[in-house]
Order: sequence, then C-alpha cells, then structure tokens
Amino acid sequence: MNIYRKELKSHRKSLIFWCIGVILMVASGMNKYSSLYSSGQSMNDLMGDMPKSMQAIMGVGAFDLSKASGYYGMLFLYLVLMATIHAAMLGATIIAKEERDKTSEFLFVKPVSREKIITAKLLAALTNIVIFNLVTYASSVIIVGKVSDGEKINGDIAITMLGMFILQLLFMMIGSTISAFKKQPKTAASVATAILLLTFVLSVVIDLNEDLDVLKYLTPFKYFEAKHMMVGEGLEAVSVVLSLIITAVLTYGTFAFYKKRDLNG
Repeated sequence: MNIYRKELKSHRKSLIFWCIGVILMVASGMNKYSSLYSSGQSMNDLMGDMPKSMQAIMGVGAFDLSKASGYYGMLFLYLVLMATIHAAMLGATIIAKEERDKTSEFLFVKPVSREKIITAKLLAALTNIVIFNLVTYASSVIIVGKVSDGEKINGDIAITMLGMFILQLLFMMIGSTISAFKKQPKTAASVATAILLLTFVLSVVIDLNEDLDVLKYLTPFKYFEAKHMMVGEGLEAVSVVLSLIITAVLTYGTFAFYKKRDLNG
C-alpha cells in the first residue's frame, strides 16, 4: 500500500478547491486595482482616510497603492492568511483522518512502522502546500503582470512566495503536532486554526501599537511581511532561522507523540 499516493489522492479534490479559491482571490483583488486605476481614483487617498485600525486589518502599511506592486503587497496579507489556514488544517487532518474515518485498524495492521506512516503523510502534506504555493505564484505573476503597466514585479512576488512557503510549513507542523498530541484529534484542525487566528490578531494589535513591537516574534505573521520583503530587504535572517527551529521542534514532536499515542478506530 503506497500511503503517500493514497494521501495525495484523498486530498486531491480539497487541493483543487483551495487552488481555485486563491486564483480567484488574486484575480478579484487585482481586478479591483485595475478598475480604480482606470477611473483615476486615488487609492492612497481612499485608504489614508480610513482609521488606523482598518488600515492595519487591511494590511495597507507603507505601500504605494497607485502601483500594482503596492496593491499586491496589501493583497499578500490575505493570500498568506488563506495559505496558512489551508496548511494548518491539512497538517491536522492528514494525521487524524484514520481515526475520523474509523480506518485506523486497517492502516496499522499493515507491516509498516509508524515512522514510515507519519513520514509518508507529512510528505504528502508537503507536496500539497508546494503545489498550492506554486499555483499562487503562477497566478500572481500572470494576473499582476497584466495590470502592472510594465512595472517589474516578478522578483517581489517570488520573495513573498518564499516567505509564505516557510509560514505554510510552520503552520502545517503546528496542525500535525496538535493532531498527534490530542486524545481527540478530530478537533485538532479547529485548535490549529484558532491558534493561527490568535497570532494573526496579535500581529494586527502590534501594528496598532508600536510599543508592542517587542512581541513581534510571538506571531509568525510578523516574520515575513510584504512591506519589508518587497522593498529590497528580502527575508530577515532571524525570522528564517526562528521559523526553521520551530518547525524542526514541531516535526520532532509530531513523530514523538504519534509513536506513543493510542489510536482509536
């Protein structure tokens, strides 16, 4: 039994729907930019009149919204939120699905160790988030390129996608670790999503109050912000190292908890 292929097949429809969703998000967002640009309406003035709290929630930051790159930078916040929700839910469900579907006994009577099972599952989840990331990148390059009026933006999109991939990987492992640890893994996806939303809200609160900037390393959403990556700063080394360390610890935790848990099925 090829567990890796089985997992890819079982998540195929879900991945297709998520990919369609992200393509539509990019298309609708940049279509809005194109409409406003054509009408001559100033997005900078429009956003500037909004309360600071709304600007933080919308991810406006220091972007020049009269340019396609600036508008995409604002849109990136929602793309990364969508990508990380997908990754967290995927990490949780790919571990818990046997107990959810009452097929644990079928899987574990096979002559395959738990280490091989969890490795195959995580590789399948990794394949899914890579595909999602590549679809987001390709759709962004194509759609933004059509409305950018000659502005070179492919490099900026590529660096943001790299940051998004690291966050996808981190939240995937948060989901899988929670699922491997919990006695009732059916709720793991909900818990992982709740943690994700809490860290997102914290990132917004930090944007609203500069005195809280010291807390930025408590929320992954502050690690790779488009407003920094798209102005030549690239990926911050501290954020990359911290993300990889957390991901490595969570990966170890997933294997350790999964090996010790009692499986119900």
